[in-house]
Amino acid sequence: MKVAVTSVSGQLGSAIAQQLISKIGKENVVGTARTTSKAEHLGITLLPGDYNSKSDFVTAFNWIDVVMILSGMDAPERRVEQHRNIIHAARDADVRKIVYTSIVGDDGNSTFDAIVQSNRQTEQDIRKSGLEWSIGRNGLYIEPDVEYMETYKKDGKIANCASDGLCSYTTRNELAYAYAQMMLNDDRNSQTFNLTGEAITQLQLTGYLNSTFGTDLVYEEMTPETYLAFQQKVNGEFLGKIIAGIYTKIRNGEFNIQSDFKAAAGRNHLTWEDYFNTLKQS
Repeated sequence: MKVAVTSVSGQLGSAIAQQLISKIGKENVVGTARTTSKAEHLGITLLPGDYNSKSDFVTAFNWIDVVMILSGMDAPERRVEQHRNIIHAARDADVRKIVYTSIVGDDGNSTFDAIVQSNRQTEQDIRKSGLEWSIGRNGLYIEPDVEYMETYKKDGKIANCASDGLCSYTTRNELAYAYAQMMLNDDRNSQTFNLTGEAITQLQLTGYLNSTFGTDLVYEEMTPETYLAFQQKVNGEFLGKIIAGIYTKIRNGEFNIQSDFKAAAGRNHLTWEDYFNTLKQS
């Protein structure tokens, strides 16, 4: 089997490629990226892959059996067509199967919902492509909160509008493990999996971070309106809306999802106790 991973220069794409390399060898893994030099550390065949260029992927997918499509990072109205470029290229190149990284999230009316809806459209496009498929819906990455610790320490708190809403988090490495299994095992075909760990509140997350880093952070609740205004001031209108919308959906219970991780990965998701204990030891 020969497989391809798009956007392999990113953190999730790189982690998926590394899982595949460990299972089927570097010679059977191809990666695409807009800037291939950023993925040279993987030691695999790298080819250009701009989501706006269908022809890039027709070339890259030559002799490929299974394609891993990572959801694009562009505006929602653009990413649907970009994903279609890759789906159509896979079909034209006689790829057998597509696996796609979608996102969890029940319907709502937050400023993040356009992102969810664009992913749902791509899910439909893949199901109608005529190819074999398997779709994962990613929980929210927990790593950004860890990476943001210096700011949290400076502020002495975690402040957002999630309130006591439960959020189904995951990690990039756990996702990578599950996606490699979905790519390599056809008994996962024609199924959509929610790829998450145990749902936790912001207060629980704050507790895990305090225990891990020896801090005394507190959780401070903001109103959705105040948090949106804050995020737009700090991160601009587009990104600010995305971040504020995520926490509004957490507040509304729209990211509290029943996990299918074990069915996709063949094992349980890492517990948050084990994840944070690993950070303590690193």
